[in-house]
Amino acid sequence: MSFRSNMNDGNVLPFPSSGTLVAPAQTGLLPVLIVLHQETSTPGRVGNALRALGHPLDIRRPRFGDALPETLDRHAGAVIFGGPMSANDPDDFVRREIDWIEIPLRENRPFLGICLGAQMLAKQLGAQVAPHHEGRVEVGYYPIRPTAAGHALCPEWPERVYHWHGEGFQLPGGAELLAEGDDFP
Repeated sequence: MSFRSNMNDGNVLPFPSSGTLVAPAQTGLLPVLIVLHQETSTPGRVGNALRALGHPLDIRRPRFGDALPETLDRHAGAVIFGGPMSANDPDDFVRREIDWIEIPLRENRPFLGICLGAQMLAKQLGAQVAPHHEGRVEVGYYPIRPTAAGHALCPEWPERVYHWHGEGFQLPGGAELLAEGDDFP
């Protein structure tokens, strides 16, 4: 069974503030690499937004044997999503993904890490990923506050986002904080 999206994938949901959707086949845009960690996970709203912008999706699941590309020269960027594992887990695929993040960094390509993906990016950049110092976890919808830089990058932040984690990470050296929460700043 293939989980990869193709250019004819009409699985796009409109957003209230969006205008007319452009079919990916008409744009000629490069696909965005999507890394998922569960067999039945989907790229959800992020995937819908990318498709609405005209990008096909190249969905890979390294945990289940999919290879990651040696370069992103045939991709517009990459998104690594969350999962039930930790960036500190000893599994080979976790280590390979963390090491692979060096490619979009070296090639100066757009990269978005969501939850586990953000932990992996932080670890690749030398920051610590660890449980909350008081043992707290977040499961459910929690507020996030964008910084001025976060507002400049994305003017419409949701007030709350869904969290399911017990680990956070330090801001890597040279990184700029875009948003923060209460228990896991």
